[in-house]
Amino acid sequence: MHVKLFIKNMVCIRCKMVVRDEFTKLGLHCVVVELGEIEIVETISPQQREQIKVVLLRSGLELMDDKKSMLIQKIKQVIIELVHYSEEPLRVKFSEYLSQKLNYDYTYMANIFSEVQGTTIEQFIIAHKIERVKELLVYDQLTLSEIAFLMHYSSVSHLSAQFKKVTGLTPSHFKQIKTQRRNMLDEL
Repeated sequence: MHVKLFIKNMVCIRCKMVVRDEFTKLGLHCVVVELGEIEIVETISPQQREQIKVVLLRSGLELMDDKKSMLIQKIKQVIIELVHYSEEPLRVKFSEYLSQKLNYDYTYMANIFSEVQGTTIEQFIIAHKIERVKELLVYDQLTLSEIAFLMHYSSVSHLSAQFKKVTGLTPSHFKQIKTQRRNMLDEL
């Protein structure tokens, strides 16, 4: 039987490598290492659990115990995976997708998320989408239309309006500032 543990703030590939390394150093065998969770072969003692907590905290990560926290972490992971790592267009509303993926009623998840995080799931999604759009603008490999399509915006104007609302800049102004900064750094 495998033991599944949930880890807060584990949001990138580097985090997965750090967690795998730390668990290996502790003599634990990882079966699955995903964003936000790890599955190990061994059952762990309370002392080992404390060791794991200490080791993870050193890397800015946190072992989660509380069921609400675990659900929130799962919600965040689904959002991060969808926004940052998926190129497949969603065929259903995000609320339906989240409910299907996590097997919970969306309203229940939304209420817990807001209660604990102090923000809505929708605001969390928008923040991540805008961060992803910034990355794509800086990479300069896609047009704004292609970015809007990739990020599931109904139009370029919808993307631009949301980008400006969150950052205070238009996408083109943001891109211009980043280019100027990069050119100034190149001149040093």
